[in-house]
Amino acid sequence: MSFGRLGRAPASLLLLQPFVTTTAAPAPAPAPSFLALHLINEFSRPRATRDAAHLRGLAAYLTPPAAESVILRLPSWRHSLDFFRWAAEQPGFRHSCYSLNAMASLLPPHQRAHLDRLAADALVSRCHMTPSALGFLLRRLGAAGLPDTASRVFDAARTILSCPPNSYTYNCLLYALAKAGRADDADARLREMVASCGDDSVDRYTLTSLLQCYCNAGRPDDANAVFERMGERGWVDEHVLTTLVVAFSKWGKVEGAVELVRRMDALGMRPNEKTLSVLVHGFVKQGRVNMAMDVFGKMASYGFSADLAMYSVLIEGLCHENEIGKAVKLFEEMKRNRVTPDVHLLKKITEAFCREGDFSTVGPFINENAEHLKPGGAVTLYNVVLDGLVNHGEIEAAYHLLSSMVRGGQRVRHDDTIDLHIFVVSENVKPNSDSFSIVVRGLCKVKKLDLALALTKDMVHLGFKGKLLMLNDLIHELCNSDRLDEAYEIFKKMKDLGLKPSEFTYNSLFYGVCRRKDPSAATGLLRDMRTNGHRPWTKNCTEMVQQLCFSGRITEALQFLDEMLKTGFLPDIVTYSAAMNGMCRTGEVDNALGLFRDISLKYYLPDVVAHNILINGFWKSGKFNEAQEIMEEMLSKGLFPSVVTYNLMINIWCKSGNIDKAITCLNKMTDEQKSPTLVTYTSLIDGLGSAGRPDEAIALWCKMREKGCVPNEIAYTAFVNGLCKCGRVETALDYYEEMTTEGFDLDIFSLLNFINFLISHGHAMKGCELLKEFILKDVVHSNNLKVIGLINKAADELSKDSRISSDIKILVDKWLVSRDQSKPNEDGSKPDLS
Repeated sequence: MSFGRLGRAPASLLLLQPFVTTTAAPAPAPAPSFLALHLINEFSRPRATRDAAHLRGLAAYLTPPAAESVILRLPSWRHSLDFFRWAAEQPGFRHSCYSLNAMASLLPPHQRAHLDRLAADALVSRCHMTPSALGFLLRRLGAAGLPDTASRVFDAARTILSCPPNSYTYNCLLYALAKAGRADDADARLREMVASCGDDSVDRYTLTSLLQCYCNAGRPDDANAVFERMGERGWVDEHVLTTLVVAFSKWGKVEGAVELVRRMDALGMRPNEKTLSVLVHGFVKQGRVNMAMDVFGKMASYGFSADLAMYSVLIEGLCHENEIGKAVKLFEEMKRNRVTPDVHLLKKITEAFCREGDFSTVGPFINENAEHLKPGGAVTLYNVVLDGLVNHGEIEAAYHLLSSMVRGGQRVRHDDTIDLHIFVVSENVKPNSDSFSIVVRGLCKVKKLDLALALTKDMVHLGFKGKLLMLNDLIHELCNSDRLDEAYEIFKKMKDLGLKPSEFTYNSLFYGVCRRKDPSAATGLLRDMRTNGHRPWTKNCTEMVQQLCFSGRITEALQFLDEMLKTGFLPDIVTYSAAMNGMCRTGEVDNALGLFRDISLKYYLPDVVAHNILINGFWKSGKFNEAQEIMEEMLSKGLFPSVVTYNLMINIWCKSGNIDKAITCLNKMTDEQKSPTLVTYTSLIDGLGSAGRPDEAIALWCKMREKGCVPNEIAYTAFVNGLCKCGRVETALDYYEEMTTEGFDLDIFSLLNFINFLISHGHAMKGCELLKEFILKDVVHSNNLKVIGLINKAADELSKDSRISSDIKILVDKWLVSRDQSKPNEDGSKPDLS
């Protein structure tokens, strides 16, 4: 006779129902084991299939011991928690500290919310606790990382849980605080414990928790103090030393950890496997792999067997230190010990070989160890090789190896320095998107774009979408090589493959369009970018404007800027500055000023660079006053002139004869702690020479040298010319000698003027010497009449000096004949010199 899935018998039913007789005597309660069995059966089933009436009958006889038994015997903690909460809701029933702790013992530490609620339920139900039960709950809360909850329960123990704290419960609370590293709270509770329970209450368990707390809180000095205190009392045991060893390793104080291990040896204590493992990891992390290997040897002497994780950390550490030979030796030992390497470890070793460029070894290594890997794992290793080849500049070798993978291991001919036949690529090992990305990006770097395009075609044929970075690189390099049409084909293919073009993609194309000076195509691309939420890069917009301006297409440049605005992009001030600079270069400085005013009114406060462009434009146009006005306007806006600004203004004042204003600019420049440059000094020295103030020019020259500005050919030329203008022949000659000693020389016109200056100021011999050198060098066959005139003038003056040989006139005449003979005939042919 069957009574459902539980197989309940009629006698059982009588025991579980209120017993009714004619004498109205109460029914006997079921045995606890029998009651627990039925509750376990009900709560092991899904909630929807439970017999509610049956559960109500069982609830009438529920006791805390029965509840504890059920909680501990249900299939999982979730079933137990379901029962625990059901029981708490039953009329007349209240969990005891034992049933509550039974539930707490089953909850995993990561189920913090359930544990926190469990503690709250204990307080709400005013569950009476014994010290041992309270301590157990506190430790469970500590293990789950709930120190605040543990403190709250502990503080409520006396008044709510009827459990006055004692040294044991304090120790359990300290344990909970120690797990969380709450050192300040632990210190306060320790003082509270001593005040409440006396000094004798502090035992080895108290100090062990305190030591753990300081270790977790990263307070080595406090941890050492507790350790010494425990040592004085003879409470140092294996657990204490292990705790400190682990902490020292985490703090990077590995020598201290080793010393503690030695102390354990001296005390006859053997470190456990976990302790030694932590030491190994600590040494490797510090890059002290040799010491890690020593600890590893100690582990072997203790009979501990190393697993893959231990071998991996050591082998990877050796590889990182370029100890490849030792790494391979340990790897072979690992295999002899029947520890199978995973793809991660094989990848690390492969990377080490490739980093050293040892491709002759890495091939056989992969062939030998990749057999047990799935095809995807083997491809990972080959990708490392491809990356290594690319990084060592062996791009074509990488290309041929990838081609072999594409063709299912088929041998490919390759005449490069790498012997690819050492790689035995299985037919089922096919490249993935990463493989193509590595090689295509490498080919792009060396501009082998045709090979990159061919590989991309192979990739699509194999059904791979490819990587966005790879296709971006390809588009970028195609645009750099002015292969814009092919770049657009890749762009279209990218979208067809379902890859969303990035801002880099669009800006690479935008750059290619800008290089071609095609405003119409650029505007269309801008609209596409706006639609897809991307912005054009300033450098590309600036490139477009500069290219158009340098080509004299100022109007188109301005129209492009207007189109940017219409599309919804406000050009950067840098781009506007490029347009103004283009206008100034073509002499349209007034139009540049108009654009400057327009953007000032509508969009931006132009920066110092924009002002500098205008100042330079007005200077080159000879409009010095306008340049000064822009300078003053810049100051009125609160902008600080740059070194370039000051250099421009100093040059303008010098060229316009206002040398005192130029000197004032220099003083302001130094007041603002802007260091004058060689350009600054050269302009001022030239201006002082032109103004007939040679002593000030000489003083400034000396100051320039003191400031560490080394003069160049332009500076020397300006200085010597200025001294000549002031009639300082001896000084000019001294600095000319210094100039030539430094490896510089005057330009043709400056040198010929200098020669004539020397001749006319009593240094005919030196002038004659320089003229001879000039002619004999045969450095020029110029038709410039000014050059010819200067040479003839010098020769005529020298011929009047009786001290000078007539050879100079003959030499000049020969040079003039040579110059005439070098002239081409009217038909462009060379003259007949026979």
